[in-house]
Amino acid sequence: MRGNPGDAAGKPESGAMKDVFRLFGEGDELYAEMVHSIRTATRRIFLASYILAADEVGADLLDELMKQSRQGLDVRIHVDALGSSGVLTRQHRRQLRAAGVRLQRFHRWSWRQPLRYNRRDHRKLLVVDGETAYVGGFNIHREGSRRFYGPQRWRDMHVCINGPLATEADALFDAFWCGDTQWNPGSHPVGDSRIIPNTTRTCRVQLRCAIKEQLAGASDKIWLATPYFVPDRGLRKQLVLAARRGVDVRILTTEKTDSTPAQWAARAFYRELLEHGVRVFEYTPRLLHSKVLLVDDAWGSIGTANFDYRSLFINYELTLISENEALNGQLRNEFITDLRDAREITGIAWKHRGFIKGVYDTLGLLLRKWL
Repeated sequence: MRGNPGDAAGKPESGAMKDVFRLFGEGDELYAEMVHSIRTATRRIFLASYILAADEVGADLLDELMKQSRQGLDVRIHVDALGSSGVLTRQHRRQLRAAGVRLQRFHRWSWRQPLRYNRRDHRKLLVVDGETAYVGGFNIHREGSRRFYGPQRWRDMHVCINGPLATEADALFDAFWCGDTQWNPGSHPVGDSRIIPNTTRTCRVQLRCAIKEQLAGASDKIWLATPYFVPDRGLRKQLVLAARRGVDVRILTTEKTDSTPAQWAARAFYRELLEHGVRVFEYTPRLLHSKVLLVDDAWGSIGTANFDYRSLFINYELTLISENEALNGQLRNEFITDLRDAREITGIAWKHRGFIKGVYDTLGLLLRKWL
């Protein structure tokens, strides 16, 4: 071929196929629903994950995938070689292949092509029978589970899609699996939403172009949640220009991080943004890993891409862009909830944070394109 869940964010209209969305903010509920979808599959199951760990969370999914493969279903797993290194061992891979699962590891280390190792497959996508798709920020590992990781599990967001978009997600997986990393389902959205990769034949920075266009046209609000906030000069300019013309620009990033240099780089931009009226918040209870952008009341995105050089220029990503009113309303509510647990960064306090911290910020800035 080629080509606690939230309330449904859309209902099928009579006589027409329409995408239905369910939003997940808790990993345990997401993983349970994914297992259920895998268990009820009848034809094929496609899974892509930057991190696929054979831990307490991943073991259930892998067991169900192997069972379905033994029943004759087309089961394919595409993992990133670096992201899943050490958590999906050679023994686990042998077990999967012995069960008939087709497994690919993206960009394994090669002395002949060492530079390609820097370009990662950062997608998180599960498609079942071409009818149900899951995409978002959750990797498959215990860090996403309250049951196994505890109260400090990562804060993340994921969406389940039923409808025509799931068919496009199915084709996107298949194209990438076959080595066509530039394939794009097309520029015309299905209904009010579309799933886009960040790299296509016609535009190697498609996602960035879409984001820049929305920032430039914003008239009311720009709300961004991202764990890694390292925007390039053009996107920073659009954020500043939007704040100057009175748009409510809020950046929500994370205080707790798994990449200290990336946090240094992010904080190097705070002063410039604060001086021009952009509001910056750091989520404090746990590591914020969700990737959500809301522009005015009509446009929203959720997916795998961070707001940084690596996601916008280097890695392979997938993002759901939607004008679905109900889905974007749920995303706004989640954003507001997270703001209540965040600390706002003020310009006065930031100016007096100390020389050493400023040095760290500068170092992060110098490394920003490699983080």
